[in-house]
Amino acid sequence: MKFTLFIVAFLVVMALMNYYIYRRFLKVLTPVFSRYAAIIPILLMLGEVAFLVEALTHFLIESPTLYIILSSFIGISFLLFIIALVYDLTISISKRVPYNQERRRFIKVVFDITMLIAAMSYLLRGLSQGLKQPILNTIQVTVRDFPYDKFSIVQLTDVHVGHTIKRSFVEELVERTNNLSPDLVVITGDLVDLPIRHIKEDLAPLRNLRAPTYFILGNHEYFHGPKSILEYIRSLGIQPLLNESILIGDETKGFDLIGINDISGQRLGIFPYDVNQAYQNTNPERACIVLAHQPKAIETVEDQRCDLMLSGHTHGGQIFPFGFLVMMAQPYLAGLHQHTTDKQIFVSRGAGYWGPPLRVLAPSEISRIIIRPSSRLS
Repeated sequence: MKFTLFIVAFLVVMALMNYYIYRRFLKVLTPVFSRYAAIIPILLMLGEVAFLVEALTHFLIESPTLYIILSSFIGISFLLFIIALVYDLTISISKRVPYNQERRRFIKVVFDITMLIAAMSYLLRGLSQGLKQPILNTIQVTVRDFPYDKFSIVQLTDVHVGHTIKRSFVEELVERTNNLSPDLVVITGDLVDLPIRHIKEDLAPLRNLRAPTYFILGNHEYFHGPKSILEYIRSLGIQPLLNESILIGDETKGFDLIGINDISGQRLGIFPYDVNQAYQNTNPERACIVLAHQPKAIETVEDQRCDLMLSGHTHGGQIFPFGFLVMMAQPYLAGLHQHTTDKQIFVSRGAGYWGPPLRVLAPSEISRIIIRPSSRLS
């Protein structure tokens, strides 16, 4: 029932956005532009319906190009919707300016051309950013009671291996990660975007990661069969942390690394998160780093020690200003934040993308976290 409601809501939202784009932007452009205005929203809506059908049936698994085209319709609708909002607001305000009719017509033509150029630039920028290789984002963090003078963790998250992100992308991620010589690698969910049987070869390069590597579930793993995904992840020499912890180092010099299942598991009734179980074998006197896919998981550890949580999920909004909507569901969008006096959280923008290969003001990243004891830098 919930899935049906999601499908209906998706179609309704896309239809309303496309109607608004037509009614308040394309239709009211200068006649030379507006004559064929209805074609654009109709094509966008058809593409979005086709994308939804593909998401349900995976009929384009072997055609990354067609998948990029279909998924891009969603991104284009969103970008045009933002442009339409700006256009609508500006035109509404300009009507109050006391210009004569001839000057008003001239200004409108100039403004229409400017907005069309802006729309095209917005789209091209999104495509160029979306298809770029992830940048390296290095952050410095201090942690209370941390046992090492300097410890390096590379966080890979939201890679979304599947329709368009393939083996070559994963190979480069692995090579770049190894070149950083981290002490630890963590993969914080949404690694996959298709059932595991379709992408085993694409994920295979992960077995070449040289540092100890740990994995937690993201919401997308739940969509594509978490049991089979976990089984294959283990075969690559990567250890899942499923509501459990591992001591990095030893009893005299070490810290607890804790993995918490994604909160979507509670709703789906499989691999639900269990904070108490995750902390069962930890020592509250030791430094503690927690892996949880969604930033709002920070709220589930209020009563536990959590010196640093590493999360992803948000993609940094992926397409500005979509991040404002993301922040209605998540407390943090990207970057390092001091949640409370004794809890920090770092949210990575992710290495890949979901849906359209578009990113605007939210570049993809490989995250390198350098941790030192707080006494060293305070």
